[in-house]
Amino acid sequence: MGRTALPMWMRRCCDMSTIRELNIYPLKSGRGIPLRSVRLAASGFEWDRHWMAVDASGEFVTQRTHPRLARIEPVIDASTLTLHAQGLSPLQLPLAPGGDPVPVRVWKDRCNALDQGDEAGEWISEVVGDTLRLVRVAPAMQRQANTAYAGPEPVPLAFPDGYPLLVVSRSSLDDLNARMPQPVPMTRFRPNIVIEGLPPFAEDRLDTLSVGSVTLHLVKPCTRCIITSTDQLTGERTTDPLPVLRKFRFNRRLLGLAFGENAVIAAGVGERIEVGAGCVASLRDAPLDMRIVTAQ
Repeated sequence: MGRTALPMWMRRCCDMSTIRELNIYPLKSGRGIPLRSVRLAASGFEWDRHWMAVDASGEFVTQRTHPRLARIEPVIDASTLTLHAQGLSPLQLPLAPGGDPVPVRVWKDRCNALDQGDEAGEWISEVVGDTLRLVRVAPAMQRQANTAYAGPEPVPLAFPDGYPLLVVSRSSLDDLNARMPQPVPMTRFRPNIVIEGLPPFAEDRLDTLSVGSVTLHLVKPCTRCIITSTDQLTGERTTDPLPVLRKFRFNRRLLGLAFGENAVIAAGVGERIEVGAGCVASLRDAPLDMRIVTAQ
């Protein structure tokens, strides 16, 4: 099928975009780590969402219900993940997998993880103010992205909500902030990749994004939740962008407010990408349906 005709300036932008930010989030719903260079593993960026808090039943816990997770600052070196939180001694965890196998659940996915022990459970419980355990990805963990969007080939996952990577254009945030009573930072949207040089919300139209030998396939709009109202330094609920997004970013197919695109790795596992690298984007035939609705 041919591509939908687009203005030449947009086509030029798709050939001129660059990587502005790269981020990993070792602890699901903890703070991100901005990086200048990152390696792609089969399940996404190396060490991204490899650790997670769970409740007594093994159900995953995020900032949706426990916003104080945002207070946890991760640091990674060659052999250790260190978690920092104000008022507590740092918690150090080996990067090498270890721990007792335990069943966990992420949305509808049930899989086995590795419990990180009593000290880790007590530490994260103290930070968050609830009784929790800390788990990590098991080497043979079987979890995959939804084939309805990711395609028929298996796409392995660690602990992200549903897809290995999240891509957002900087101009999309600028457009949103021009409509906001107070601007919000990009950290609220927790992207792995921020690109610049594209028109606002051009990521809605992207099919692939190529960075050297790495090719990403953008497969599904990311629908947004209350986490976007959470200050990623303090863990407090503050300015909420959802009422503004509801006015112009309602996706009627997904019945949610879309901002950014989920992506899978089409080529380049084991390769690295760097901030400042040029990107070449290809366009899909048409975006998923969007419509403007009146805020309720």
